[in-house]
Amino acid sequence: MKKIIAEVFQAEDKVDAVLKEARQRAADIRRQAESDASETVAEARRQAREVRQTSVENAREQAEQLRKERLEQAQREEDALLESSEGSTEGLVEQICRIVLEAEYEE
Repeated sequence: MKKIIAEVFQAEDKVDAVLKEARQRAADIRRQAESDASETVAEARRQAREVRQTSVENAREQAEQLRKERLEQAQREEDALLESSEGSTEGLVEQICRIVLEAEYEE
């Protein structure tokens, strides 16, 4: 009888040891999973930051390019306007000169 009780206690001790080891393994696995998840989240944040930074840089470059194009277009339009008005101004000056000269000859 004592032998059976001793064997039962030994079996309980073995079960306790196995359970303790299983709990320890589960805790280790949980810690490793949390660490891996934390690293994965950190890497995802880093990549998102890079994508965001690249997007901002691209948007700035596009905005600068658009600004340059608009300035060039405005300059071309201004040049064209000045050129066309220059011809008109010269024509007006010639007409005024003719009118003045004709008026002088008529007197």
